[in-house]
Amino acid sequence: MKILVTGVGGQLGFDVVREGNKCGFEMHGTGSKELDITNKEIVCEYVNKVKPDVIVHCAAYTAVDKAEDYKEDCYDVNTNGTKYLAEAAKQIDAKFIYISTDYVFDGLGDAPFTEADIPNPIGQYGITKFEGEMVVRSILEKYFIVRVSWVFGLNGNNFIKTMLRLSETREELNVVGDQFGSPTYTVDLSHLLLQMVQTEKYGIYHASNEGFCSWAAFSQEIFNQANRTVKVHSITTEEYPTRAKRPKNSRMSKQKLVDAGFNQLPTWENALSRYLVELEKEVN
Repeated sequence: MKILVTGVGGQLGFDVVREGNKCGFEMHGTGSKELDITNKEIVCEYVNKVKPDVIVHCAAYTAVDKAEDYKEDCYDVNTNGTKYLAEAAKQIDAKFIYISTDYVFDGLGDAPFTEADIPNPIGQYGITKFEGEMVVRSILEKYFIVRVSWVFGLNGNNFIKTMLRLSETREELNVVGDQFGSPTYTVDLSHLLLQMVQTEKYGIYHASNEGFCSWAAFSQEIFNQANRTVKVHSITTEEYPTRAKRPKNSRMSKQKLVDAGFNQLPTWENALSRYLVELEKEVN
């Protein structure tokens, strides 16, 4: 099976290619330097040249705060780029995986969002990602829309790396404690995506490591597992203002994954421990 992966320079795209190679798939990873997804002609030409059986679309404009000021750039990548790739996938009858986000929801309430809940994004990033979802659904039949949250991997920056860096110079940290979600390890997520592409169980899915936590609880667990002595003070969203609004409730139900027979991802605590081991190997 030949698989084209966009966003290979990011955390998820990097691991999808790496894990796919280990599984014996013919992986073609591409970044923005090799493929400008905002150019329709270039996308069409590139996809027709590679002729993949599957496109895993990980590339995205993910600078959530910056997106509020550069709305056109965000729209161009997340909506138009997705449209061009979906159109190219249809031309060659390729399966398509679109990586979406918890940010398509408004974050109200405490209950985990299901795939049947109606999205209501509260910021430009979420708006453009949801528009990307709608584009995929309007163009393709052989698609998987996979909403993920709080992603971390080896390739690139993430919350864990930031916390570990801060712990080198700080004994106390203020971390938001009223936003809840599920951290997601890109290696675990990659295994699920590679399982999906071998099926025809198309549709919208939520995928993250099992369990929920706040950012404050996540940071405390990072320090505990990494043996760092840092006191975490839980603060409110209002005490840490950002350019873009964040959903307070990013809990997502993964029951549909289970019902479809896909493997559940391990707990986020288990994922964190394995990730820290990998990080240590990278340093040494």
